[in-house]
Amino acid sequence: MKFLFSLILLVSVAGCEEEKKNHITIAAAANMQFAIKEISDAFTKQTGISCDVVISSSGKLTAQIKEGAPYDVFVSANMKYPREIFKAGFAVEKPKVYAYGQLVLWSLYEEIDPSIEGLSHENIQSIALPNPKTAPYGHAAIEILKANEVYELVADKLVYGESIAQTNQFITSKSSEIGFTAKSVVMYPNMGNQGHWQALDTTQYKPIEQGVILIKKEDSDIINSTKFYDFLFSEEAQKILEDFGYLLDNRDLNSLR
Repeated sequence: MKFLFSLILLVSVAGCEEEKKNHITIAAAANMQFAIKEISDAFTKQTGISCDVVISSSGKLTAQIKEGAPYDVFVSANMKYPREIFKAGFAVEKPKVYAYGQLVLWSLYEEIDPSIEGLSHENIQSIALPNPKTAPYGHAAIEILKANEVYELVADKLVYGESIAQTNQFITSKSSEIGFTAKSVVMYPNMGNQGHWQALDTTQYKPIEQGVILIKKEDSDIINSTKFYDFLFSEEAQKILEDFGYLLDNRDLNSLR
């Protein structure tokens, strides 16, 4: 009986180790919530490596990584945070841009026409946007408000979500009449079919360079995470990103300027 118990325990441990070998955890910025699901599913289908995805603002994910969170790959909404992680010694190599994000205005109120000019109108009392201190899309939203000289006019209306995910909740629940979000959100059929949106002028905010980085792992290898990193730049994954409204290189960005 003792031998049988030991054998079962051995098989169980071996099974756990095997599962660990075929699994990675991806930390992804909230604007990537829908795209990363399709990309990770395609990756798993191709490789058999399962993926857990943790969604939050890039700033919060960076803090978690520095505190030792067990992530394998960080798919950020900008390059600032991945560079911080690299400089702090938590990454295998320098981050790389995998796509460029675009900012949109989105409203579920039929009577509201999404436009920067209309934000100061009295029928808009609440404007949702991600926290500009931790979320790159929120920072871009502030840039475009200032570029159009309406920031001072609407500052009291601004409502900050901790990430794009929470900002989307403000918009879809109609607690805010309008809000700034990523184009990747409204390109997701279940979201974009609600209300109406307008893409914003990319010349009025700094390019949203979205970066990816491999996290150092002292207690395991990085074979699987490297496979995902490489897959993110594959034709299949890049096509998914493009379908979600991301721009793939500077040439795409410059064509909109």
